[in-house]
Amino acid sequence: MKHLPNLLTVARLALSFLMFASLVTIGAAEHGAPVPPDLGLGLAWFSVIAFVVASVTDYFDGWLARRWGVTSLAGAILDPIADKILVCGAIVGLMIVGLPYMFGALGGLILFREFAVSALREVLAPRGVKLPVTFLAKTKTTLQLVALGALMILWFWPAWNIQVPLDQLRYAWEAAQMLLVLATGVTLWTGAQYGSAAAKALRT
Repeated sequence: MKHLPNLLTVARLALSFLMFASLVTIGAAEHGAPVPPDLGLGLAWFSVIAFVVASVTDYFDGWLARRWGVTSLAGAILDPIADKILVCGAIVGLMIVGLPYMFGALGGLILFREFAVSALREVLAPRGVKLPVTFLAKTKTTLQLVALGALMILWFWPAWNIQVPLDQLRYAWEAAQMLLVLATGVTLWTGAQYGSAAAKALRT
């Protein structure tokens, strides 16, 4: 049982890759690739389910590791990597399936921040400077996952075969977009906090 948290993290990595591959295939179909409609429908279902399951494991792997007292170096390294791969895979995948340009701009800002902070950690590590994950940064990840999940569900809404008034779908889409705006704002703010902390540590 002590390996279960790390197994959940590895499962999140695998699901992230499969989700991304499914979104790429759907995007290829929308650009004229010979993908059967039934396969496209199944991939839409799989993409959403894989994203939701992977997002849930993001909570349970850390929670179980702390509850059972089995935190490990491997888990500490893999967990943030799995988070970033899941978020970045969803953003790039949704760009490929054709979400509006506003999503591309916000998604691009999130990607820039994630890669910038990762690069900053890599540069600072040999100097003995650490940038511990803050509570706001954890909140940022949750906001990202909820916003991306909502956008994915709504974008593939015809696949669910659930009849809902168009006005309600429009309101839900606008709410999901605003949630992504909030997630992007918090993402950039935490990035600025990390940058400030790194500069202060180097001056010290």
